[in-house]
Amino acid sequence: MNKRKVINAVIMTLSTLSALLGLIFLFWILWTLFSKGINAMGINIFIYDTAPPGVKETGLRNALVGHLLLVMVACLIGIPFGIMAGTYLSEFGKNSKYANFIRDLSDVMMSAPSIVIGAFVYAILVNPVGHFSGWAGAVALAIMMIPIVLRTTDDMLSLVPQTLREAAYALGAPKYKVTMQVVYRGAKVGMVTGILLAIARIAGETAPLLFTSFNNNFFSTDLNQAMASLTVTMFNFATSPYEDWIDLGWAAAFILGAFVLFVNIVGRVIIKKRGRN
Repeated sequence: MNKRKVINAVIMTLSTLSALLGLIFLFWILWTLFSKGINAMGINIFIYDTAPPGVKETGLRNALVGHLLLVMVACLIGIPFGIMAGTYLSEFGKNSKYANFIRDLSDVMMSAPSIVIGAFVYAILVNPVGHFSGWAGAVALAIMMIPIVLRTTDDMLSLVPQTLREAAYALGAPKYKVTMQVVYRGAKVGMVTGILLAIARIAGETAPLLFTSFNNNFFSTDLNQAMASLTVTMFNFATSPYEDWIDLGWAAAFILGAFVLFVNIVGRVIIKKRGRN
């Protein structure tokens, strides 16, 4: 008993220290991001586009709008495809070999490096047309989004009790109405949570956009051309030798970090509410 107590105390101590170490680095990162980013924030960030070094009227308007467009288009592509694929796996494919193969492939795609996805989209959408485009960037983000939404939808729909489906069938409801009006309603909280987490994932990606939408120092909403994004602008400015650009890079990092943190918190709150219900 004494030996077991000693081993238990040692493991508990090491686990606690590891958790504290992780929290220290987390709060260190958040504090650095907040302290440097908040000092660079101002109204100019939202009303001016990026300008050459030394110009006072400079901001991140073009990057903010461009990033918002890329994420919105990626959501319009990725969310429907992910939900439909997850619905097929849960409601139609069940445990067939084909469905299990898709699940395994989805798991592989979720862990695939984002830069590999960017290189793939570059090969099929950028290289053939000869120029970067916002569409290519949105497709790259959508490809990263689909496996997350697919897997979450599949898992959440499988948690809906089979008795609800059988009751709806007994009332004469066809398969599509059972899925749309019964199964989706029972799993909507989990599905929304998965969508939010997928949005948080793609919103912070830089590598695939370097290969696809690249960047643009001017305000543009034309998805057929290269488009500015907050992550690529942050990368370029944070590594530049100019102090004003470095400040803009920290401001971009602060905005992006706050957005991702907010979306993750909302997702966690929804999960907790679902657990209580």
